[in-house]
Amino acid sequence: MSATPPFSDYLVFVDESGDHNLVQIDPQFPVFVLLFAVLPKDEYVDRVCPDLQRFKFEFWGHDEVVLHEHEIRKPVGDFLFLMQRPLRERFQAGLTAQMRALPATIIAVVIDKPAFAAKHHIPVSPYDYAMETGLARVFRHLEDIGQTAGTTAIIVEKRGRREDAELELAFRRVCNGENALHKPLPFQLVMVPKASNSPGLQITDLMARPVALHHLRPDQPNRAFEIIATKLRRSPEGKVEGWGLNLLP
Repeated sequence: MSATPPFSDYLVFVDESGDHNLVQIDPQFPVFVLLFAVLPKDEYVDRVCPDLQRFKFEFWGHDEVVLHEHEIRKPVGDFLFLMQRPLRERFQAGLTAQMRALPATIIAVVIDKPAFAAKHHIPVSPYDYAMETGLARVFRHLEDIGQTAGTTAIIVEKRGRREDAELELAFRRVCNGENALHKPLPFQLVMVPKASNSPGLQITDLMARPVALHHLRPDQPNRAFEIIATKLRRSPEGKVEGWGLNLLP
């Protein structure tokens, strides 16, 4: 009799765009996005990690720089060289290639904060709500590909002692069965420091904001979202709404 495998063959990386504040909502960015990238471990180890290392070697000569969307966009710190247009264009082309080659299934939860605040008169954390919604969709995807027998790591960045404790509590509640599926979820929460040089988290960080911008300005050119859209989880009929792209409330 074969033993149940302890772990699935997949990893899930989670990152966000926007803040969770429902009291003072930024009119220029009234959304919160939580993005889940589901990657097969074999391709993550064999392709994603070494490809990102080679990309970093090209621009810094080492792979210790941590990619942060905010710092790249400004640019500041290790990314000041992007002020030079030829280097910026080469860098952006390389990043685009990294995203295009990413063997991921994407599940994004987009919260319209004004509508969310109006609906939930009792304070509800957008982060926790988005996490619960996303985890249910991730489970459905893993179920579809026969990967729910083992435990899957859900990897997120640490945000602060209080926030991390609240997330851990909410995560445990959801995985114990308090979710839309009304069943336990075979997930393990892994929280890593912001300075962690995790290829999966870095690439996921680059994808959350383009999803938010697509929601806010759908007619504006958005090359990054065009790539992300090809990776969104889809229904058998090809639908992404409610599958890979989930708008709340």
